[in-house]
Amino acid sequence: MPRKNRALPRHLLVLRTSAMGDVAMLPHALRALMSAYPDLRVTVASQAMFRPFFAGLEVGWLDVDVRGRHHSLRGMWKLAAEARRLGVDAVADVHDVLRSQAFDLAMRLHGIRVARIRKGRAEKRRFIRCGGRGMAPLRHTVLRYCDVFRHLGFVFDDPAPVVRTAHPNPFGEKHGVWVGFAPFSAHRGKTCPEPQRREVVRLLAGLSARYDRVFIHSGGGDEAAFAEEMERTYPNVTALWGKVRFAGEIDLIANLDCVVTMDSLVMHLAALVGTPCVSLWGATHPGLGFLGYGAPEEGVLQADLPCRPCSVFGARPCRLGDYRCLTALTPERVVERVERLIARPKP
Repeated sequence: MPRKNRALPRHLLVLRTSAMGDVAMLPHALRALMSAYPDLRVTVASQAMFRPFFAGLEVGWLDVDVRGRHHSLRGMWKLAAEARRLGVDAVADVHDVLRSQAFDLAMRLHGIRVARIRKGRAEKRRFIRCGGRGMAPLRHTVLRYCDVFRHLGFVFDDPAPVVRTAHPNPFGEKHGVWVGFAPFSAHRGKTCPEPQRREVVRLLAGLSARYDRVFIHSGGGDEAAFAEEMERTYPNVTALWGKVRFAGEIDLIANLDCVVTMDSLVMHLAALVGTPCVSLWGATHPGLGFLGYGAPEEGVLQADLPCRPCSVFGARPCRLGDYRCLTALTPERVVERVERLIARPKP
């Protein structure tokens, strides 16, 4: 609940250094807060690489060097000293890990108010144990971020889903229907198996060339090798690795008609720009509060299996060994959902 009879902060520092998808959800909450309090000064403390997520928001920035000078707990005390020199008078810790707790303590010792996120860890464990059966979806992460701001005294409505606006297109003038495909994730329980991702590309790009361009989002290494192989195989496929940076990838997603993604960063990038998204869920579950904010329910594709969800973040190995939660999501079902979302009337 908002704290009453206390002056509202004038310069708020918001701390979240990882993971990528979690940082990409933060702009939704900040947009609602700053719309309600246009005179509020906001500084985001995060890794420099995440700055493109906040394009269009007038926020200050405090670089957090998690691999260098801010790596240790002592480094977080140094970060706190840097934050105090900026003149912040309140902290919203939307991360709540050991490192951020050290930062919070350093700020509190200097009389600066701190509010910390409540992640609902016990609720999430219960959700996993019962497979979500008999439980309502848990509070969305974006709304948990909003709750932290409210604890500092701010009163505002939940953020509305993003409305699509024009973005520059890093691949030039668009002709026809463009779709994206992001089959990878940091964990195997959230990664599209190789035979299925090959077939999805074949159906999207090669079977009838029904889509004019197909872009494959990936990281480097084996992921980039797969994307480049598909690019050589199908003339309308483009492998994105090495061709665009974060900001360019976000601009491209804003120009797509639909993107197919796992429970991963690209799902949240699509939510940032309002692009229709087909999200594939394996070991994890959208009811845990990590679905792309504002994403249509009809874009969610998951298997009703007694063994899932088995993990909050998808890091646990499959106890059955076959990742049936992923193989049950056939390429034909994936493409059918893409066609359904593309045919949907535009808001």
